[in-house]
Amino acid sequence: MSGHSKWATIKHKKAALDSKRGKVFTRVIKEIAIAARSGGGDPDANPRLRTAITAAKAVSMPADNIKRAILRGTGDGEGGQIDEIMFEGYGPGGAAVMVATATDNRNRTVSEIRHMFGKNGGNLGEVGSVAWMFDRKSQVVIEGDKTNEEQLMNIALEAGADDIRNDGENWEVLSDPTRHFTVLEAIQKAGIATMEASIAMVPKNLMKLEGKTASGMLRLTDALEEHDDVQSVYSNFDIDESELASMG
Repeated sequence: MSGHSKWATIKHKKAALDSKRGKVFTRVIKEIAIAARSGGGDPDANPRLRTAITAAKAVSMPADNIKRAILRGTGDGEGGQIDEIMFEGYGPGGAAVMVATATDNRNRTVSEIRHMFGKNGGNLGEVGSVAWMFDRKSQVVIEGDKTNEEQLMNIALEAGADDIRNDGENWEVLSDPTRHFTVLEAIQKAGIATMEASIAMVPKNLMKLEGKTASGMLRLTDALEEHDDVQSVYSNFDIDESELASMG
């Protein structure tokens, strides 16, 4: 449900309730390996790897696990090659969905993701079918009571951020992906704790869903996020807080 601060908040709360730390570790390890393979094993020279290591430390991943993931990515460790696949499609009600995966078996992942879309009222689309509805952005989410607008604006904009938003509960700082680590470091050096920091596909506009369509979209999102090969799910759907609460 990444892509908008409201959904980043929901994902964060779900993670807090879901104690499947092993699954979190698996996703972070895959990201570290992919980052190391694409840009080398030196985090100082590889911003994506540096970001992945920061995410690993945020979930208290042991240093040995991080080192093994880097070695796997550079081809110096155990384990097969991990490939990235981005799926695009539509959920119930026509909401756009993008699914970032990391897999060592492309055929299996393609088949299973396609099945999930069909089973939950969605349709898997072609490459480019919904990507135009999103912008690739650095996204940093901060709990609303950890800072105020003036402080955050001064820090983030000076570090090169493009925009600051507030959904009534949390702050969202958006930047060009090339400024991700610079903006994140500036916020953290100011002593402001972050909930989530990643390169995300941020929707340009949101689509309001209600009733059965809304609950169906949530079921599809939940199913996708539970899949072992799924790294992130992005969508442009929106649901009223009151309706979301009534769904439990």
